[in-house]
Amino acid sequence: MVDFGWSQEQEEFRQSLKKFARNELAPKYSQQDKNREFPQEQFNKMAVLGLFGLRVPIEYGGLGADCVTAGIAVEEIARGDFNCATPVMIAGIAAEIINQFGTEEQKGWWLPSIASGEKTFAVSLTEAESGSDAAALKTKAIRDGDYYLLNGEKSSTTMNNSDFFLVFARTDSSQQRSRGISALLVPRDLEGITTSAYKDLGCKSIPRGPVVFNETKVPARYLIGPENRGFLLVMNSFDYNRVLIALTCLAVAEQSLEETLQYVKDRKAFGRSLAQFEGVSFPLAEAATLIQAARLLCYEALWLRDRKLPHTKEAAMTKWWVPKISVEIVHQCLLLHGHYGYTEEFPFEQRLRDALGSEIGDGTAEIQKIVIARELMGREFLPY
Repeated sequence: MVDFGWSQEQEEFRQSLKKFARNELAPKYSQQDKNREFPQEQFNKMAVLGLFGLRVPIEYGGLGADCVTAGIAVEEIARGDFNCATPVMIAGIAAEIINQFGTEEQKGWWLPSIASGEKTFAVSLTEAESGSDAAALKTKAIRDGDYYLLNGEKSSTTMNNSDFFLVFARTDSSQQRSRGISALLVPRDLEGITTSAYKDLGCKSIPRGPVVFNETKVPARYLIGPENRGFLLVMNSFDYNRVLIALTCLAVAEQSLEETLQYVKDRKAFGRSLAQFEGVSFPLAEAATLIQAARLLCYEALWLRDRKLPHTKEAAMTKWWVPKISVEIVHQCLLLHGHYGYTEEFPFEQRLRDALGSEIGDGTAEIQKIVIARELMGREFLPY
């Protein structure tokens, strides 16, 4: 029997976060965008709620929540502030990787600090010549006694103001592609690390930019998982994070639709409510249908992950499709608000800019379609 409802605990959690997002996050969404200001105050409040410890086991100070519950959290947070969902997602990725592949000592070091929000993490994978082709990375980490000497540049690290970088580097140049890549947790305060920030179109309150490593000495005890097998770690986390990214985009579409439904009911033209015109009501009916279908797909993928069932195909489906339809829905809502919707007085232009970037990060639509085709037909039909 299929159950499409939340448990009582999940519904109460969702309602509490909905209220929190509306009261504590939404009021500063626009201001922080204009100032390119990291949402530190909101970050601290989310830490108090334990949102960074959703995927941290209880014994390490976290909530030990399942993936579906984490999805609920990300969706509701993003309805208030799209950007505030980003540190929650990244904390979840870091917690999953360290909990699954870290040593007991590493878990004791880092998991409690993730859960409390004391330390922030960023994933450093993308390079200038290895975006979609992530396995072609050139950053090197050469073992030198009790250290790795790290050299290279990561061209696109989200939240590169973090305390630690989870860096993927080639530790064995004799091996090809994904083989020979390792994962290292690199403290930002080590010597030889420089960062800068892009002036992005959207997500302006979350810094993204290059991280350069120049003869950076990383203690060998910071290696996560087996040497030369690190690429598999990030591939596993991608499935999870792709669904969460989709849910953040879906959240801004949901919120925009909710606001637009009220607006067209209240607004009058030609002596009638705008909602009475089919040219207005039909696009909104289509948007509601797409949102409903997208939510079901997202939570199905998380449900499958919770049960350790295959979900790579479903995750890729959410990543290519949900950001696309979400941008289209927000665009339609902007248009239905007329010339007012085009101003910065309404949140639609910011939501549009913020969600647009999710069509690129963590795998473009083209990459997701390749993944889906591979899962449907087998690796022998891949184009590469």
